[in-house]
Amino acid sequence: MIVLPLLGALILLVLNRRSDRWGHLLGVAMSLASFVVAVLAFVELLGLGEAQRRQAVHLYEFIPGMVDMSLLIDPLSISFALLITGVGSLIHIYSIGYMSHDPDRRRFFAYLNLFVAAMLLLVLSDNYVGLFIGWEGVGLASYLLIGFWQFKPSAAVAAKKAFVVNRVGDLGLLVGMFIIWTSFSTLNFSELTPKVLEQSGVSTGTITAIGLLLLLGACGKSAQVPLQSWLLDAMEGPTPVSALIHAATMVTAGVYLVVRSGLFFEASSVASLVVTIVGVVTLLAGAIIGCAKDDIKKGLAGSTMSQIGYMMLGAGLGPAGYAFAIAHLIAHGFFKADMFLGAGSVMHGMNDEVDMRKYGGLRKYMPITFATFIVGYLAIIGFPFLSGFYTKDGIIETAMEHGAWMGWLAVLGAGITGFYMSRMIFMTFFGEKRWEKDAHPHESPSVMTVPLILLSIGSIVLGYFLIMDNRLMDFLAPAVGLPEHRPEFHVFSTTTVGLSTLALVAVGAAYAWFKYGRSPVPAVQPRGSFLTTFARRDLYGDAINESLLMRPGQWLTRFAVYFDNRGIDGLVNGLAAGIGGSSGRLRRLQTGFARTYALSILIGAALVTGALLLVGNI
Repeated sequence: MIVLPLLGALILLVLNRRSDRWGHLLGVAMSLASFVVAVLAFVELLGLGEAQRRQAVHLYEFIPGMVDMSLLIDPLSISFALLITGVGSLIHIYSIGYMSHDPDRRRFFAYLNLFVAAMLLLVLSDNYVGLFIGWEGVGLASYLLIGFWQFKPSAAVAAKKAFVVNRVGDLGLLVGMFIIWTSFSTLNFSELTPKVLEQSGVSTGTITAIGLLLLLGACGKSAQVPLQSWLLDAMEGPTPVSALIHAATMVTAGVYLVVRSGLFFEASSVASLVVTIVGVVTLLAGAIIGCAKDDIKKGLAGSTMSQIGYMMLGAGLGPAGYAFAIAHLIAHGFFKADMFLGAGSVMHGMNDEVDMRKYGGLRKYMPITFATFIVGYLAIIGFPFLSGFYTKDGIIETAMEHGAWMGWLAVLGAGITGFYMSRMIFMTFFGEKRWEKDAHPHESPSVMTVPLILLSIGSIVLGYFLIMDNRLMDFLAPAVGLPEHRPEFHVFSTTTVGLSTLALVAVGAAYAWFKYGRSPVPAVQPRGSFLTTFARRDLYGDAINESLLMRPGQWLTRFAVYFDNRGIDGLVNGLAAGIGGSSGRLRRLQTGFARTYALSILIGAALVTGALLLVGNI
């Protein structure tokens, strides 16, 4: 699974321009081959008894006496592997058409393959060291892909920003690993399980510190508050990159880390509470940001931030929430990839225009893109019987059982989702045409629309398939355990929470129709209220980072440079100047004339003689 896309990336990067004609085909073939291996592994895993569904694959001794490089095939890792390779392959196929005119298409596919290989290593490793190597590989690949069009200053800056912000989270993960090794003398997931359960000689404070540090790492990769600032800037990369990062790979890594490390959070009520708080805050923050974005990709990016917040909320609820978090993650992988690639299809037909205020009425010109985008839209807002209806409601109802405050805030987030996603639909596909004169909207080629159709089918059926009869919960049990009380779900939720969620979503959609469907959309973005400005500026996340981190860092750097120049260098340079000046003055005594030396000897002899006579008289 891992070697095939890694080999594809290596071949394309080594052969360089010589693979321009067929490089994209190799990239797709390697990703599809990895998907086939994942399916075969999944089928083989289903053929085993529940007790045998944790299979270790030893590769070699990596760090003697500390950790082996081994892989772990269990229900959790294979679920992620199927999502990464399946959705990732569809994105590869879509990219053939989307990047058809790019002269560096071969390099783009090399980076896509590298991204898939790194993410697979992350989820398949059986220890934190292997996970961390994949974690850093994903960071590298995201840097290369976000900044793929390096000739655009905004893309280069966005890539650096994503890389730097993620280093903050990576530091948390790394320190957490150090504490795990110090406390338990192992970094292997299977060996950690009994030791964490026993907690022999390890304080609750240590467990809490480990959980919070792992959460910091998860916040970086999954763009959760307070490390979310890189996510919207990452839209500067090609649209397939946005789909890959936001649907199948990078942002899901943080959720995987929290679920895989669930024992630490279950052993610390403080750490698990912080996870749920981060999830709730992020799902609201992302939804609010999505309400004010006119850039279609950035609107979807805010949506991703919000939906990952729901997953993080579920992951913080223990075994009862794990299945719903993973189910929503898988369903989200399909409907969010569907919408991101749909946005790319719209851009493809609109001369790469991203401003929704310059769209309008596109449903007539892009019928397949419109139909598939509508399916993704209905799934994400939780329309009855589509994927999001089952997975998101499961998270909300489980949250309500743990604390009414987090459950009702999650319901509020669902209502806001209904508004901003409906706003996107009305501004893009309905209303009057607001195009530029040189725009000629048209449907995308089949190499782009077929992946959209397949993703939309998954957006319809996956939620019901995973949630009903607790199918995914039972499948994941060997990896994450089962809750004390298994929840029961019906095809249509008639609980107060379920009906309230649907009602609030309907209110949000109706308000969006009133604002953007019934009324003309201004061609120029209106000034808006303070709240609108607050959302447009990403809740002032960049301003906060600049005030709390960047400017103090600049001051510290300037002080360090001043101290180095005037203190360290001043001391060294002053000493050197003193020696040099003294040497220069002493050098004047060496004239090279014999008469001067004779006179010096005479004067010296006279002085010595006088001194001896003086001492003799005394």
